[in-house]
Amino acid sequence: MTTAPPTPPDTDAAAFVAALRRLKVWSGLSYRRLQRHAADAGHCLPYSTAATMLGRERLPREELVAAFVAACGIRGEEAEAWLDARTDIACGPAPAPAPAPATLVDAGPMNIAPPATAPTRTRPWRTRWALAGAAALVTALLGGATASGVFTVDEEVVQTPTSVRL
Repeated sequence: MTTAPPTPPDTDAAAFVAALRRLKVWSGLSYRRLQRHAADAGHCLPYSTAATMLGRERLPREELVAAFVAACGIRGEEAEAWLDARTDIACGPAPAPAPAPATLVDAGPMNIAPPATAPTRTRPWRTRWALAGAAALVTALLGGATASGVFTVDEEVVQTPTSVRL
């Protein structure tokens, strides 16, 4: 570890995972050693989870990033930079502070439209419950009809010469 560790990108998940791979190479540790170093740092990072995390292009969970970075030997502000980059990718960058409002010159009455109301959202849980209730009702009716013998034929069974041998 004579060179500086890689820095975390905050562009997208694939670039972040690629930087985590470079961090593993920089540390020179195997997956088993990473597991031990994470445990020594107070984290839980199974070697199989670390291997799976680096084999995917998805953004890993925050606690996995914290454990992995600690296992690679990154501490303090550098570790916080990795977690901040992961948060920025997951949630988007923090909004820039709003500029100070400029003073307005009285230009007379302005036409200000009322704020548009958001469209009402349908409640999918109501639809799901209605469908579940209808399905339960149909199942109960069919089950009751079958048990009462509605679907059976009441014909006499005729014995044939072949059925007698059975």
